[in-house]
Order: sequence, then C-alpha cells, then structure tokens
Amino acid sequence: MKLYLAPTACSFTSHIVLRELGLPFELESVNFGTKKTRSGEDFKAINPKGKVPALKLDDGQVLTEGSVIVQYLADQKPEAGLLPKAGTFERIRVQEWLNFIATEVHKGFSPLFKPNTPDETKKAYKDLIAQAWDFVSKKLGDKPFLTGNDFSVADAYLFNMLQWNKTKGGEELDLAKWPVLQAFEARVATRPAVRAAVEAEAALR
Repeated sequence: MKLYLAPTACSFTSHIVLRELGLPFELESVNFGTKKTRSGEDFKAINPKGKVPALKLDDGQVLTEGSVIVQYLADQKPEAGLLPKAGTFERIRVQEWLNFIATEVHKGFSPLFKPNTPDETKKAYKDLIAQAWDFVSKKLGDKPFLTGNDFSVADAYLFNMLQWNKTKGGEELDLAKWPVLQAFEARVATRPAVRAAVEAEAALR
C-alpha cells in the first residue's frame, strides 16, 4: 500500500493507524501548490479530489476520505482492536465519533487555514470548535480514550485535530482551557506508533 499525505495534514490520522497496525506501506508526500507528489506524479490523476489522504492499494485501487481509509485499514487487521467488529454497537460508537470529528471539528478548521477568511468569520468558527471541545472533553471525562479503555481509529483522528488546534487555533483555543484534552493528547503522544509517525512526517517537510 502507498499512503499519499502532506505533513501535519489530516492524512496524519491514516499514517498513525498504519503504524499502529504494523502493516507494510510506503509514504508519498504531496505538494498542495503544484499538485505533484515528491516523486513527480500528478496527484490529481491519482485522486481527482486533489486532497489527502489517498491510499493506493496493492491492486491499484485508490481509496479516499480519511474516515473511510482508517476503517478499511483497521479491518485488515481486526485483532489489533482499532475498530470493533462490524455489526456491533461498539463499532457504531466509534463511527459516531469519526463522523463528529469530521463534521464538527475538522471542517471547522478549514476557514482558519485560508488567509483571505475575514476575522469575523474566523472568530465564528473558533467558537464552534470551542463548543466541540467542550463536548468532547465532557464525554471523554476520566476515560483514557473516546470509547473506553481501548485506543481506536477515532482517537487517532482526535489527536490529529488537537495538533491543528495548537498550530492554527490561536489563543482562543488554548488547550489549557480543556485539561482533559491536554491529558489525552499527552497520553496518545507517548504511543510508539504516534512517535514514529511524527518523526517520519518531520523528515518529509
């Protein structure tokens, strides 16, 4: 498999999951400005959406959309426990978190990345993200991970977004306001797979 990614982008979630699973894979970084990969491929020919992550399978098929990719990957090695068995309510809960993070957090950051977004609009989106952090913090409570004691693909996604919070959120989204999220971030950051993903992406910058 080959994961097309951009350092610090939302593709970081899929990268973490691949390393947590111990599956064989290659990394190929993408330049958003030129839409070219590091090796010179036309990324739009690989993923017409022009977005990362994209996962090229060994048979040549390409998967897009991060929440879908991580579920596919987790199902390749179910014994790792990153996603409960299909048909169980436990799996639905993880999917519920994936959807919430994608729609209420991930998309909330998008306007903050654009230099031409008016300050008033940025403030409105920061307020929405803060409301989401309030909700996540309350639900997480004293649990180590979102759905209990086991790390899941949803936790990888949340960790990814917390990294964005530090670099893109500004003072209004200082995680000191949410000590539960700070503790979660610190806990996940110590995982060997996460550390390896951080180091690998730093080398791609």
